[in-house]
Amino acid sequence: QVQPVESGGGLVQAGDSLELSCAASGRTFNYYAMGWFRQAPGKEPEFVAAINWSGSDADYADSVRGRFTISRDNAKNTVFLQMNSLKLEDTAIYYCARHTMGPYRSGTYDSRGQGTQVTVSS
Repeated sequence: QVQPVESGGGLVQAGDSLELSCAASGRTFNYYAMGWFRQAPGKEPEFVAAINWSGSDADYADSVRGRFTISRDNAKNTVFLQMNSLKLEDTAIYYCARHTMGPYRSGTYDSRGQGTQVTVSS
């Protein structure tokens, strides 16, 4: 069982950077791809990025490609999301989850964490 705990969120200004972390317990962490999602108030959850088990492959939502970078450190059971050039529309609760099946953008995930709030102000 993988149980993620997200951290690193906060209040920043547009153009700033933040790095989120997703620390996952469980011995099987290294075997799974992991994804980051976000949910803004009143909106559906949105795929942000995903990375395969080894860190050699990743996919990004068009809205964050070129600004966000996903990475992982399997020795520390941690997945990171480096967010640069933040925009007002990036404001949301960000959470990570374990990928189980299908394409990264539309596949299935489980073991979602509680999330961390990211607020971008002007």
